[in-house]
Amino acid sequence: MLKNLFTFTAAALLLSGCASYKLGSNVPENCREIAVPIFENASGLPEVGSFATQAVLAELLRDGTFTPCGLDSARVKLLGKVTRAEWIPIRYDRNVALQTSEYRLELTAEITLVEKSTGKLLLDRVPVKADTTFLSRNDLQTGMHDAMPRAAAQLAKTVVAMLNNAW
Repeated sequence: MLKNLFTFTAAALLLSGCASYKLGSNVPENCREIAVPIFENASGLPEVGSFATQAVLAELLRDGTFTPCGLDSARVKLLGKVTRAEWIPIRYDRNVALQTSEYRLELTAEITLVEKSTGKLLLDRVPVKADTTFLSRNDLQTGMHDAMPRAAAQLAKTVVAMLNNAW
């Protein structure tokens, strides 16, 4: 009898620490349909807005909390704007003076999440950053083009995490 009482008390104490946890998402069921128009590109780097949009859509599908859909049937709308894309030299070639061999591509964006029915801003121009590195191999354009999807994917993971925490 005493052994059962001790076991029950120990189990109650251990499980009480889990009372604040919730299995699943905090996003209400009626707000999971999301429209993602093409991100605006104010960075000056061609195609970065479309890369970011594609990466966010892929990450939304992977995460599964939201269902991407058209603007007409969406409950919330995600607006994105890539504000900066910058490549920064981080390593130089030992054999050739002032020739860069590796760069860091940094993307900065702002995201806004709008509840369509009320117009309420759930996120308002929240800054998001991502970066990746790439080797130039004497061809900066190809290196940047190869690095863009990786940086966009990292940006997308941060965006989707913010969306999940907006509620």
